[in-house]
Amino acid sequence: MRRRHFFAAVGAGTMSGIAALRAAVAGVAPGGRPIPALFIGHGSPMNAIEDNDYSRAWARIGAELPRPRAIVCVSAHWQTRGVKVTAMDRPPTIHDFSGFPPALQQASYPAPGSPVLARSMRDEIRSAPVELDADWGLDHGTWSVLARMFPRAEIPVLQLSLDATRDPAWHYELARELRPLRDRGVLVIGSGNIVHNLRRLARASAGSGFDWAIEFDAKVKALVDAGDHRSLIDYEALGPAARLAVPTNEHYLPLLYALALRGEREPVAYFNERTAMGSISMRSLVIG
Repeated sequence: MRRRHFFAAVGAGTMSGIAALRAAVAGVAPGGRPIPALFIGHGSPMNAIEDNDYSRAWARIGAELPRPRAIVCVSAHWQTRGVKVTAMDRPPTIHDFSGFPPALQQASYPAPGSPVLARSMRDEIRSAPVELDADWGLDHGTWSVLARMFPRAEIPVLQLSLDATRDPAWHYELARELRPLRDRGVLVIGSGNIVHNLRRLARASAGSGFDWAIEFDAKVKALVDAGDHRSLIDYEALGPAARLAVPTNEHYLPLLYALALRGEREPVAYFNERTAMGSISMRSLVIG
């Protein structure tokens, strides 16, 4: 992915402490242009500690991006009734999985939070009330990716929850309200998987996908390239492959959050364009 001409190190000179948090709320993006937005296919939590194609790509993207002043992640793994945003100074690392090696269970991502940015988001989002949350933290949809992208864990990180009572169109419209964050140097990440069907998982097929998974992944890419967000919102109308690829939509919705942040004629670049274990798409994208 040839993006180094754009991902210059314009954010290398950063502030610290209270000044950085205030800049995340009221400042402008490094270099005076919106910081890119991402959708990450996060896959297995093991990607946090394994050296593989996916984790190496995350590390490369983290190095190429302008340094964010803060990060807001919409993870498939935080579903709530209503909308919440983490608002603590030190969000805990949540190990929301079982049956994995001790090295993963013991992994930690001690990034700071930003109550200042959380309050700003609460005040600026108009389509729904936003509750400041002091209980959740960073689940593996967030920290397993960020541990490879920004391993020093110095950048403030917040999570925005998925309201499980709402439909995809509602999520897309709420996500549009996050666009000003990009102008402030806040990196918004949607973390899920375009294809995510654990009931059809084939662990013996680590590097391949079922025909229906490949079909839906390719259809999504074509619609993203065409800028046809309406069809992506109404994904259930995309045929039988869609119903197999998205049996429940919590892993798909973060894609809509990223796409809603796309400005007119902004480029989209892809990475990790693979389908794994039959029924998981690792396709990820950079907007801007």
